[in-house]
Order: sequence, then structure tokens, then C-alpha cells
Amino acid sequence: MTKDDSILENLKNASTKEKAFKELVAEYKERLYWHIRKIVYLHADADDVLQNTFIKVFKNIDSFKGDSKLYSWIYRIATNEAITLINKKAKEKNIDISDYQQELTSNLSAEYYFNGDEIQLMLQRAIATLPEKQRLVFNMKYFDNMKYEEISEILEVSVGSLKASYHHAVKKIESYIKNNN
Repeated sequence: MTKDDSILENLKNASTKEKAFKELVAEYKERLYWHIRKIVYLHADADDVLQNTFIKVFKNIDSFKGDSKLYSWIYRIATNEAITLINKKAKEKNIDISDYQQELTSNLSAEYYFNGDEIQLMLQRAIATLPEKQRLVFNMKYFDNMKYEEISEILEVSVGSLKASYHHAVKKIESYIKNNN
């Protein structure tokens, strides 16, 4: 029995649910935070999305059917919550989502929690120019070192499609860096 299986079993039992949920949060909060942060860019937004993710997990754990791994299900919720927030903020500003993300990356160096150098800043700007799917695939593969099979479970997209998206993302990032250096 894996750690996730044990957590899941305890989450579905009323007497152990609270303890299991604390264990789940401890297990995933850091990885999820950084996954979310790469989507929403800002620390405060990442914190909000992380909290919303765990609330949804807690409320909906009984409807988890086990069709995918527990972490895949949680990552899918976190990804959807992050995308929803980005779309909402772009809509509030009445601008296109890609323009909103460019705005976020141009303010990234001023963000208190950003400790990257110029190269990391340029990489983040390049990533922000990618279409949403390519950006998600690139972040999960490049930064999170996820296997295509894991990304496929989370995004519910074929492995072949993910490989193509990653390839296109890398080419676009290389082009962006070459043209902006």
C-alpha cells in the first residue's frame, strides 16, 4: 500500500479524516504551491489557489473514484483553480489572458518573493508568451520533472500531444530568448 493509498483510506474514514487531511497537506503543499506559482506568478495568488485547492479536495474526497492517482487528481484541481484565477483576473482588467500574463511577468522582479536573476526573469517572460497548454506542459516537465504519463493523467491529454506541446514550447522559448538577448 502506497502512502497515497493509506492517506486516501484514512480520508474516507470519518474518525481519521482530519488527521489524514493534515498528512495530505503536509505531503503536497510545497509541490503544489510551486506548481500553482508557475501559473499565477504571484505569491499571494498562489497561496489563495493552494487554500482553495485543499478546500475542494477536502469537500470532494468522497467523490474521488480512484480512476487516476490521488496526486494527479489534486494537481488537476490545483491547475484548474489556478487557471480559473488567471482568467478571472484578466477578465476583471478587461484584457486578454496572454496580455495579463505578460503584465504579471513584467512586474515579477518587483515581487518580494521572487529571488531569480535576469536569466530566470527572461525565461519566465518567455514562458508567459506560450499558449496555456504549452505553458502548463513545459512547467510540469521542465521544472517539476514530471513524466509525460503523469502529466497526461493530470491534464487528461494524450502523451503524444504532450510531447508535441513540449517540443513546440521549447522552440518558442529558445526563439524568444534569442530574439530578446
